[in-house]
Amino acid sequence: MNVYDFDNTIYRGESVLHFFFFYIKKTPYLIKYIPKVFYALFKYKAGKITVEKALEEYAPFVEDYFRNITDIKADSVEFWDKHMKNIKPFYKEIQREDDVIVTASPESTMEEICKRLGIKHCVGSIIDEKSGKIKRLCMRSRKVPAFLEAFPDAEIENFYTDSPKNDAPLIELAKSAYQVKGDKIIKIK
Repeated sequence: MNVYDFDNTIYRGESVLHFFFFYIKKTPYLIKYIPKVFYALFKYKAGKITVEKALEEYAPFVEDYFRNITDIKADSVEFWDKHMKNIKPFYKEIQREDDVIVTASPESTMEEICKRLGIKHCVGSIIDEKSGKIKRLCMRSRKVPAFLEAFPDAEIENFYTDSPKNDAPLIELAKSAYQVKGDKIIKIK
């Protein structure tokens, strides 16, 4: 089984950030959150925030954001119609039937892209669509228990990520691991 991080790995960019700007066009009042979003993204990418601290600081923002989404399925179709171009070409060349995406992105926003790519399995963050409450934040060390809950006996043959630091726990589980930098794939384990 091949397992992939999504953002900056298969997808060029941060899909959560792209979704945020997509929703700013639909719901302009969200513009007030731009500084928080960029600051949070910076802290996450730099490894300067724990999962627990991220939940504490940003859960109210995420809840407010998701409570204002009226039709995530229709919005996802519209979003992915515009953002399919961000899927990196290498993925189709190495895609396998049993691929799994493990991502911090919400599963509700990933369903459409996985369907389009023919990916049957995605393990991501889970957000209650009505309340906006985060039920599972699938990032960093929390990716491992989320993956193992879905695939308790699975063996990761190859793992692909843009961030060996943030995805170190999944790298440990994999036989081989690769860092994706732009369109380059570098074996790191």
